[in-house]
Amino acid sequence: MSVLDPSQRVRPDVAEECAAFAKQMARTLGFQHLGITSTTLSDDEKHLLAWLEKGRHGEMAYMARHGVARSRPDALVPGTISVLSARMDYLPEGISNAESALTDTNLGYISRYALGRDYHKVLRQRLQRLADTIASKFGQFGYRVFTDSAPVLEKALARNAGLGWIGKHTNLIDARSGSWFFLGEIYTDLALPTDPPSSDHCGTCTRCLVACPTQAIVAPYQVDARRCISYLTIELQGAIPLAFRKAIGNRIYGCDDCQLVCPWNKFARLSAEPDFVIRHGLDRQSLIDLFAWDETTFLTRTEGSAIRRIGYERWLRNIAIALGNTASSATVIHALRQRLEHPSELVREHVRWAIAQHTPSHD
Repeated sequence: MSVLDPSQRVRPDVAEECAAFAKQMARTLGFQHLGITSTTLSDDEKHLLAWLEKGRHGEMAYMARHGVARSRPDALVPGTISVLSARMDYLPEGISNAESALTDTNLGYISRYALGRDYHKVLRQRLQRLADTIASKFGQFGYRVFTDSAPVLEKALARNAGLGWIGKHTNLIDARSGSWFFLGEIYTDLALPTDPPSSDHCGTCTRCLVACPTQAIVAPYQVDARRCISYLTIELQGAIPLAFRKAIGNRIYGCDDCQLVCPWNKFARLSAEPDFVIRHGLDRQSLIDLFAWDETTFLTRTEGSAIRRIGYERWLRNIAIALGNTASSATVIHALRQRLEHPSELVREHVRWAIAQHTPSHD
């Protein structure tokens, strides 16, 4: 964050106008909601430290690397006074039924957020445009834009800014539009009026805890990432533990089960954002076809997509597990055998496991 001459800063007497303008421009730029909060996250810091102490972040060393900078915005970006938190809906029009895709084990299920363009790029560019527009009207100010790109407690900040509450599955929920949305932030040295925080409306509902295939929601508001399918298929670098392979089913990139059963998502709205339009029919692609991609095809068809971050090796690892969980057929076994000599031992080990699921002697 740049240090500005005080004479260049937004004047206190126009702070209310600046906040209202920011919210109006956010809607113009495609965000569904923008709220403003302070930097206070003391209770959330305690929750974070307890989670890290229990090792529930697994191999995500970056969660602990920055210490309390994640829960102290003014420590991460000195001079931060206010945080602008914005959300953008992402469910694309024409998307296939998720429950149907999960029950058809011939298909590869990809988390709904990853079917279009990488949200990091989309939100970061829009937030930058928002900051530029504010500066053009009110004068230069210090700021930094984030979209899941730095140690930021984005859900806690969004809750405090009135964008929704953190549900028992630890995702943010808005009573008027559910939870299918992305979050992004602008840390700023502007002293802006804050919005009231959201209150919890989960009540006695435990549908997400029951629905989680691997029981990763170990208690209300507590997720053990080491059990989470999103972690296992995206964050985990090595072999997926045997205990979770059957439960993964046909989920090859992420998992949406806790959101699919959430009653608040009956209010979810489809996004008209062109960047989130489904690419390459990935909402209903067969596992056999996806497993046949060579690395060049993988890189081409995931260009500009969040999926590319896992790389080709883990892509094959994940699909091998899904093929091990699908109905046995000569076609499935043939496809798996084509990868038995793959250069990666990680891939070969998961292929061997998958083939074993289709042999008569397998328990």
